[in-house]
This record gives sequence, C-alpha cells and structure tokens, in this order.
Amino acid sequence: MQKNVGGFDRGARIVVGPVLVLIGIAALGGLLSLTAGALGLALAAIALVGGAVLTTTAATQKCPMNARLGIDTYRDGAESNAEPVKDENRRAGRLS
Repeated sequence: MQKNVGGFDRGARIVVGPVLVLIGIAALGGLLSLTAGALGLALAAIALVGGAVLTTTAATQKCPMNARLGIDTYRDGAESNAEPVKDENRRAGRLS
C-alpha cells in the first residue's frame, strides 16, 4: 500500500489520535465518566479504538479507508519541488 496520509490530515491525526486514546483509557479506568452504564463503556471503547487507529495511520502514513475512497493527501518531498504531477491518480487531497 502506498502512503496516502500527509499534510494537515496527518497533523490532525497526530493530535486527535493520542487524545482519544487517553480519553478512552481514562474512561475505562474509571477516572473519567463519559456517560452512565453500558453507553459510557461503549463510548470509551470507541474512543480508545478510534484513537489507536488515527495514531497508527498518522505514524505509518497509510490509511486503508483513504485508499478505498481514493483520497491521497501525501506528497513526496521530491514532488513538492518539481513541476505539478499531471497523473490523475496522484492529486493530493482530492477524490479520484
């Protein structure tokens, strides 16, 4: 799989992912209450898993969902100094 996460997309994932992981851990550990009962437990688990996914995709710069949707926000360092790429499949940040 090619890298498809970069720029603002990666930055947002780097910030939001760990925050969600910490919220999920705190809620599951009883330090934070999202809501009472099973709904709170479900929200904590969703936050933990979602944050882990965002953090992993930011670190690897590869997102299967972006690939399925045709979204590519990654730009090679060599491409940023060169002429814009005419290839329709490498349009940064646009749907294919």
